[in-house]
Amino acid sequence: MAAAFPSTMTSSCLLPCGSLLESLVHISNEVASMEKLPCVQVRNISAMIRRTKILYSLFEEIQDTNGSIPPSSILCLTELFRVIRRVKALIQECKDGSCVWGLIQTQFVSNQFYVLVKEMGRALDILPLSLLDLSADTREQVELLHKQVKRVDSYVDPRELQRREVLLQIMASEKKSKSKGFIDFGIVKEILSCIGLRNPFDYEEEILKLELEAKKQAGTGGLIVVSNINNLISLISFSKSEIFNDKQSERTKEDCMQQSAFINRNHDYSSSSQSSVVPNIPDEFRCPITLDLMRDPVIIASGHTYDRHSIARWINSGHYTCPKSGQKLLHMALIPNYALKSLIHQWCQDNNVSLNEDKASSFSDSESRNSKGKQSENAVDHISATKAVADAVKMTAEFLVGKLATGSVEIQRRAAYELRLLAKTGMDNRRMIAEAGAIPFLVTLLCSHDPRIQENAVTAMLNLSLYQNNKILIMAAGAIDNIVDVLQSGKTTESRENAAAAIFSLSMIDECKVTIGARPRAIPALVGLLRDGSSAGKRDAATALFNLAVYNANKISVVVTGAVPVLIDLLMDDKAGITDDALAVLALLLGCSQGLEEIRKSRVLVPLLTDLLRFGSYKGKENSITLLLGLCKDGGEDVARCLLINPRSVPSLRSLAAEGSPKTRRKADALLRLLSRCCSQSHNPVGLLV
Repeated sequence: MAAAFPSTMTSSCLLPCGSLLESLVHISNEVASMEKLPCVQVRNISAMIRRTKILYSLFEEIQDTNGSIPPSSILCLTELFRVIRRVKALIQECKDGSCVWGLIQTQFVSNQFYVLVKEMGRALDILPLSLLDLSADTREQVELLHKQVKRVDSYVDPRELQRREVLLQIMASEKKSKSKGFIDFGIVKEILSCIGLRNPFDYEEEILKLELEAKKQAGTGGLIVVSNINNLISLISFSKSEIFNDKQSERTKEDCMQQSAFINRNHDYSSSSQSSVVPNIPDEFRCPITLDLMRDPVIIASGHTYDRHSIARWINSGHYTCPKSGQKLLHMALIPNYALKSLIHQWCQDNNVSLNEDKASSFSDSESRNSKGKQSENAVDHISATKAVADAVKMTAEFLVGKLATGSVEIQRRAAYELRLLAKTGMDNRRMIAEAGAIPFLVTLLCSHDPRIQENAVTAMLNLSLYQNNKILIMAAGAIDNIVDVLQSGKTTESRENAAAAIFSLSMIDECKVTIGARPRAIPALVGLLRDGSSAGKRDAATALFNLAVYNANKISVVVTGAVPVLIDLLMDDKAGITDDALAVLALLLGCSQGLEEIRKSRVLVPLLTDLLRFGSYKGKENSITLLLGLCKDGGEDVARCLLINPRSVPSLRSLAAEGSPKTRRKADALLRLLSRCCSQSHNPVGLLV
């Protein structure tokens, strides 16, 4: 794991109040929404997420009051922001880092969580709860949280400590005996299974993570730490080759059932395939359907590679999905994977393996007889298989980038299409394509007059942008102006939609929100797609506008370009099917005075929102209440009277106040109190308080 986090910084540079609350709500929601948690530090991570959820409710309620914040609370909120940011980084490192190294470092990591809990408690010490306008529930939860974090002790999972000790003993005995024959692989398998390593691909991914950890520790951890990590890599690599000698567990149960049915229907082919299975072929060289050595590897639309003969039979038998992922295939083209084919040929030459079908069975027998003598050599094959695939992707990316740079229009069209497919699956693929220099050439091809080249280029750019580091590279390459051009006047509908999706992806970074919003044509082009695009295009435009409008300066631009009437019209458009997305953007636009004024001009919005309180989705109901609450505040007496007159509004609000989510209940209560005050001030009460 990484070194300990730096101590809490001084708060001399405080964020502006509005930005601070917005940042707190955003980052605490990210922590509270984390999924697929690691199998180590489970209790510490779960407890930290639970605490952050309570703080998220606190920050939201402070933000919803729209009142002034006492100066004495800003220091506390700033410190809480820094603590939660470090909590997010620590949990993310536990998720992304090596599980085995996390187990070895369990005491160190547990102490990091303990330090963060104590810093959270110190920040809450200076929170002036009495000066904040909070509901009784929220105040009670925060006070209870404060008491809990003050008395919490450091927690180290005893089961993790026990597994750590057993693993260290195995490593010590292995080093002492200098022989792998003394290792109880049953115990190793049980320990690794408990921390989430259950199939060969899990082991390979763990090895890669340990290699990255070794590089990270090389400059800071010292030779002993790096040596320990290398010993772990050796142990896991050899355990993989022993535990999964003949097992292929990378397929899910559903994949197994589908492929078993497929092979049973083609018995003759199944028999020949099974007879040619070679246990010691690297997993990445096997066809996922037959588990045999691939002789003519091809890439299909999902981005996965299969043997041509196997996948052709799969498709010809009426299957139009990827056997491995279950994803529907957009086309049936089989693209040769020349780089992987070259590596397979090289491996076959090094191991005296014939690629002829009729010799596969005799090779299997030969390998079976000689497996014991070549066990250590085969273990190396398994270790290097993942690296071989990475090298294949790298070679393919470099080859395709060369075609983008120097090829004819037809070759560029094909190369852009293959890069689009290659970037569709796997963060490593996206990273290596960018490292091969594809981004600047794709930026240039966005201006192509060929519709297919433009479509493939913008879609490849979208796929590449899903990798976090690539977002910065794409922006640095000056891509945004060209992407906006495609969005505004793309030659195909898919090009325009994917340009909007690319803007959404890029705008996940705060700096990009500012840069994109500053482009005078970006937001108007998104509003244009929102108005005139297909259902998918409208959804892409709405989500991109939502991301951009998180930045306050962009809210005004969205309003000025006429987005509000379009969004309100979409609430009535059942065919578009983006009611929740439109509501979310409208709720954001309430945050600026221009947005509030524009929204209040609509005569149909309040009845629509009242209906959505009854028939909308959970998120739709929540955003509907947010909009109604904002419209009723600060001179919104007319809206309040409309709600009081409507016989369905108050019962709907009462129902949500009793049965909605915590956030929905809180907002429904606030709106009912506001309507109650309006009712009591009126000379014609309608029985709201009955």
